[in-house]
Amino acid sequence: MIHRYIQFLGLKQTEQLLIANDKPLKPYIRVNTLKIKPQILKDRLEKKGFQLKPSKWFSYSFEVHEAPFNLGATHEFLLGYYYLQNLASMLPASILNPQKHDIVIDMCAAPGSKATQLAQIMRNQGNLILIEKNALRIPALTINVRRLGIINSTILNFDATKLSNYGIMGDKILLDAPCTGEGLVREDPTRKKSRTINDLKSLAKVQKKLLKAGLNSLKTEGMLLYSTCSIAPEENELVVNDVLKELENFAVVKISNAYGIPGLIQVYGKSLREDLKFSNRLYPHIHDTIGFYLCLIKRIE
Repeated sequence: MIHRYIQFLGLKQTEQLLIANDKPLKPYIRVNTLKIKPQILKDRLEKKGFQLKPSKWFSYSFEVHEAPFNLGATHEFLLGYYYLQNLASMLPASILNPQKHDIVIDMCAAPGSKATQLAQIMRNQGNLILIEKNALRIPALTINVRRLGIINSTILNFDATKLSNYGIMGDKILLDAPCTGEGLVREDPTRKKSRTINDLKSLAKVQKKLLKAGLNSLKTEGMLLYSTCSIAPEENELVVNDVLKELENFAVVKISNAYGIPGLIQVYGKSLREDLKFSNRLYPHIHDTIGFYLCLIKRIE
């Protein structure tokens, strides 16, 4: 893992990344504005001894500085007033920015962090289709959808690589793809040694199938947001580059607010498509988040 990082980050930044990965990750909450206003929730939680600071990117998110007890054990949590969510994880739904009249598809929806945020942005209107392949994960998704009061969603249990077979066309599609989680070392230090190059290769095959199916299910002028909690080029730029080689009439578009640094267009001695510079990479040592990748793709035919 470290050898690969040195190839695309350099020795100094790799050292900084490894140091940052050993630092505790700051917890965040996302306020469910379908049920409560951010300031009202902040006041309620602070009366219970929590110390909250507004997040740097979202008016409906707070960094938790002090927590006198478990954030998942408050009445407010049980009532669906907020969701425990990593800050970087809030970016995909926000960047995709679905409108209340859209047909929106979340291709890998469980446990529902991004799915419920999509519904929140849509103001609980439009059509939100939540797909989850693993039947064992659907109860958690269902519970979160119900707890947060989501009423515009339909949950479907099937393999999203087969999405194009169902004839469902979306205005906006979110593909937060299954990945090695190389960016999650701050949350789970075991990932330093538990992931292998074979994991990268096998997951990249799945990611390409999912991305291809998602792009083929986009309406004209529709947008797909591809994201992973990995900093591996094998799961990010290389996946997008290979899929867009096969498909015509798609382009990587610039994310209006540059949250991270530009995506790679040269890696491991290979030149990639130029528009991948519009994708974003987030690193623990630069952005104080988990490692994350974001790529917004538009159907332009």
